[in-house]
Amino acid sequence: MKCPPAKLTGRIVRPDDPNYAEASLGWDELFVHYPLVIVYAQKTQDVVNALTWARQHDVALRVRSGGHSLEGWSNVDNGIVIDVSELKSAHIDTAARTATVGAGLNQLEAVTTLAKKNLAVTTGTEGSVGLSGATLGGGFGFLNRYLGMACDSLIGAEIVVAEGGDCAKVIKADLKNHSDLLWALRGAGNGNFGIVTSLTYKVAPLKSVTYVQATWDGLGDLHRVFDTWQRTAPVADNRLGTQLEIHRNQILLFAVLAEGTPAEAKKLLAPILSVGRPDVSVQVGNWGEVYAGFQIPTADEPANWKFFSQFTNKPFPRKAISVVASFMRDAPTDDSNFFTQAFGGAVRKSPRGGTAFPHRDALFYSEPGAGWGTRGEPDSGDELTPRAQAWIAEFSQALRPYVSGAYVNVPNVGMQDWETAYWGSNFDRLRKIKAKYDPRNVFQYEQSIPPAFC
Repeated sequence: MKCPPAKLTGRIVRPDDPNYAEASLGWDELFVHYPLVIVYAQKTQDVVNALTWARQHDVALRVRSGGHSLEGWSNVDNGIVIDVSELKSAHIDTAARTATVGAGLNQLEAVTTLAKKNLAVTTGTEGSVGLSGATLGGGFGFLNRYLGMACDSLIGAEIVVAEGGDCAKVIKADLKNHSDLLWALRGAGNGNFGIVTSLTYKVAPLKSVTYVQATWDGLGDLHRVFDTWQRTAPVADNRLGTQLEIHRNQILLFAVLAEGTPAEAKKLLAPILSVGRPDVSVQVGNWGEVYAGFQIPTADEPANWKFFSQFTNKPFPRKAISVVASFMRDAPTDDSNFFTQAFGGAVRKSPRGGTAFPHRDALFYSEPGAGWGTRGEPDSGDELTPRAQAWIAEFSQALRPYVSGAYVNVPNVGMQDWETAYWGSNFDRLRKIKAKYDPRNVFQYEQSIPPAFC
């Protein structure tokens, strides 16, 4: 099947346009690419036209929503970037408790839009991250123990797929149509099967949250704080979501209690808050306001980042916590950290139709991360880059006896056995679904899912 010659539509940015440099730069400025053209889709047909054009001109293509791809894989040299970040619609059915949103919404926009109607889905904590990319890789944050993974609430998607030799078409995946593709879209990662243009979620009522932040100066209390957290947070009341963030000079605990009071939150957190003398603040409010309140403007974040992702099924022994303490004391910058997210609760239950996300039995997720350099300054932080990258590689290696797997949304280009690390026993099924929907492997990048017959 041949298609008539396609024309690019939407907002098109080419190398000679004045905003090309900004349009071609992702969130992680460690990676710089020079695409042939960037298409900002304004409607689904723009995506169909761009995909058809890419196939007819035999150029490499990448899919981009929030631009947060941590190995720079949502961009490509001498190819086309199909950017869905301007598809920003939201249709909320409060009676049916469903929301259909354009794939361009970021997490802050999604949280605040739903919160105006006292509704919520799980999202990650960083507002500028694209909702679609986060969801399609699994998606977790403060509400995952209460509402499950973000992908667990995904009940439908509109997706542009390759068709025939050089065409593209729009299909809808839900529990009745293309249910195998919906299963794959729930956790396999963005950009493997096609270009998602809208997502439909089952949303949950959420009127109010209590948000607690506790800070310990220095790392003197780390063993007791971490051990208490890992033994209580993953088995606490499912309404409680917690994160620990360890910097070289302080320990931070963040907690969100859905539909709970400050007294309840403090009681649930008492084992951790009784360690040492943390500085504690408590806020009660609408989830949208609380979420917006803890955002850090992108301009204030470091330019360059490198993370390693990992899951833990048994509590860290004392030796593992000592590894964290020792590496954090030697961190290359104040922005470097060791971040954790409690699992358990609703994460352990799969939704109807199942998901491709395989890490449901984890106690917690964690990632060592290094951040350095100043945004908007080319080559900024170059002198720190070798040290930061060596530090994080050694840190990750030292933790290997205590962790397993990896998160597809936080990839690592140098990882061995990445197929099993990201997808576990689901990999073979994903390859078959890939062969069905993208047999010519149009959607490919360094760690994409290959079709089963390759």
